[in-house]
Amino acid sequence: MFYREAGQYKKTYSADMAVFPILQDRIGIGLILATAAIIIPIFGSNFFISTVMIPFLVFSLGAMGLNIVTGYTGLISLGTGAFMGVGAFACYKLTTYFPDVNIIIWILASGVFSAAIGALFGLPSLRIKGFYLAVATLAAQFFLEWCFVRVPWLFNYNASGAIEVPQRTLFGVAITGANATPTVRYMVLLGIVVLMTWVASNVLHGRIGRTFMAVRDMDIAAELMGIRLLPAKLTAFAMSSFYCGVAGACMMFLWYGGGEASDAFNINQSFNILFMVIIGGLGSLIGCFFGAALLNIVPIILKFGLPAIGLPLAGATAEHINHLFVGSLIIFFLIVEPHGLARLWQITKQKLRTWPFPY
Repeated sequence: MFYREAGQYKKTYSADMAVFPILQDRIGIGLILATAAIIIPIFGSNFFISTVMIPFLVFSLGAMGLNIVTGYTGLISLGTGAFMGVGAFACYKLTTYFPDVNIIIWILASGVFSAAIGALFGLPSLRIKGFYLAVATLAAQFFLEWCFVRVPWLFNYNASGAIEVPQRTLFGVAITGANATPTVRYMVLLGIVVLMTWVASNVLHGRIGRTFMAVRDMDIAAELMGIRLLPAKLTAFAMSSFYCGVAGACMMFLWYGGGEASDAFNINQSFNILFMVIIGGLGSLIGCFFGAALLNIVPIILKFGLPAIGLPLAGATAEHINHLFVGSLIIFFLIVEPHGLARLWQITKQKLRTWPFPY
């Protein structure tokens, strides 16, 4: 009886069309944000924040970007890792040329360069789709990977070919670099993820989002209704790549603290993000968080959780078990519940709305 719409009256159209029309949903979101912004920074250890929460937020943002073009628009993309790399290198170059500008501005601005590259490689989507579009985006992945290694200007002619993250401060507090604490980096990343999730939710629940979903459901019918396919598909690729670019910049500047982008943004990263979207749920923002949480926590449990209870595993064994588990999950969700964990959560909420009655 605690999760009902009964007695919650809507007086305006905006209230009726709200993303969270039920009071309990708004309370739940408030509690989640309070936990993430207050409880975790105060009581969470540096290990927990660095190993669990920061990767979770980065992967959630990357999965959100891929879900926009694949889940909401129905266009398959296998170049997510490369678009994340574009964002990381763009942020690195902007920070090098304009060191006095706040690093958070460049992290967000790096998505613009990734969006431009994504729109460029999204041009074939007007003529091809399905498997052929997947191959085209896969070609983009390999081409951009080659650029990350073979174009020394991107990494400032560094002999190691790695991105060196400089120390930058905000109000006198280091937010990047060796002196930046995990808690500070987590809080900055949390603010970016919350902001971009709010923007994505508003865009996808508006006219642009309805355009994406019309193209996904049947592009020919959408074109007959007056939707211009090329602008719609390019907008989806650009928005998706923007989110992936920001995720890549956050990964390098707020998580890794530097390193070789060729290893961080390879084809394995693209498939990893794709698996998160499939397991979490296509066409669902909350599914991005579910998928990122599950695929991020399983390796941690295998590497640190099992040894803690007296079941040590070798590194290679844990890696093999992780691959088997992820593959089994993908097969399970594709067969049993194609809409992923988000659909299971939706069913649970519907059951709560009718509890204790069976109808």
